[in-house]
Amino acid sequence: MNATPRNRPLSPAELDDFAAELDALRARTVATIGQADADYIRAVYGAVRYLGLTGRVLLMVAAIAGAFYTPVLWIAGSLGVLSLALSKILENMELGHNVIHGQFDWMNDPTLNGKTYEWDIAGTSDNWRKTHNFRHHTWTNVRGMDDDIGYGLLRIFPEQRWRPFYLAQPLVAVVFAILFEWGIAIQDLRLGRWFAGKTKARDVLREFRPVGRKMGRQVLKDYVFFPLLAGPFFLTVLVGNVIANVLRNLWTWLIIFCGHFTADAETFSRESVRNESRGAWYLRQLRGSSNLAGGRLLNLMSGNLSHQIEHHFFPDVPANRYAAMAIEVRAICARHGQHYNTGSLPRQFGQVVWRILRHAFPSRAQAGSDAPVAGVTATR
Repeated sequence: MNATPRNRPLSPAELDDFAAELDALRARTVATIGQADADYIRAVYGAVRYLGLTGRVLLMVAAIAGAFYTPVLWIAGSLGVLSLALSKILENMELGHNVIHGQFDWMNDPTLNGKTYEWDIAGTSDNWRKTHNFRHHTWTNVRGMDDDIGYGLLRIFPEQRWRPFYLAQPLVAVVFAILFEWGIAIQDLRLGRWFAGKTKARDVLREFRPVGRKMGRQVLKDYVFFPLLAGPFFLTVLVGNVIANVLRNLWTWLIIFCGHFTADAETFSRESVRNESRGAWYLRQLRGSSNLAGGRLLNLMSGNLSHQIEHHFFPDVPANRYAAMAIEVRAICARHGQHYNTGSLPRQFGQVVWRILRHAFPSRAQAGSDAPVAGVTATR
């Protein structure tokens, strides 16, 4: 892990102090978690259900009444798609993602239990707990250990080996964004290993069975059951569901990519995280993350992943606390001479697009990009 002009190298003692301050912030926050947090997540749960029901009713009205009066088709259809898409975004980002992290297990509410919650996307929550909660959050941006670096499809960083396939990645990135939930669904199958002959087909098939069942349920719900309720006018409902899911996929892709792949984000080699101290782990989370400056609406619609730094630091703390914690996190980073990567959504997205376009072509990492933090070589 290298020091940049924006990051002062830290000694082992300074890293320990860095970790101690962040641990203390977490402890103070956790000590105050209570009824207000429970009320918040239950309000989000209610909003997801209300918006979803409203969206589906409006799509049904658009399908049936719109067949006889065109303005109803466009007005009710547009509002229905928007309401359903908002429901799916909230469920995916602020409800499902955060509940599956176990942020609300302390409530002892079976509906909001992180070990059993199943969300409204094609992928299973069990696979997400493995690929995201464990693998990604433990080995954030460590090449060869964090599968989220390019998701096996994209070359985002120059340290990734270039292949001719990556010339197509601007198009691949667009397709991946549109179909994001399906890419996430098959992420843990590691199909690249199967194509390379490193995994047997029967093993891939065994891993696919629960994923296939979840995919089937999602297809039946959104693309068969609800459209058929409209009878001969099913096509409007079908198209509305497709658009709502695509909007959710695009938004999720945007937030996740802007939280991990901006210009200042770094990747790390396996060797650089050997015997990693807690302070070095925190520092890696910081340098591999990007925040989004916005406001309460952006925080809500992004599942508070607008505070990706705080999420990587404290993944099991209720995400509605991140905005307040971010004030102290930023001050702690400043005291230790560390860059706090934040920017507007358009700015961060522009940097992501630049990475996708630039590293589609051969590129080289800067010399020493995998060097450990100064003074930590002996303990890492």
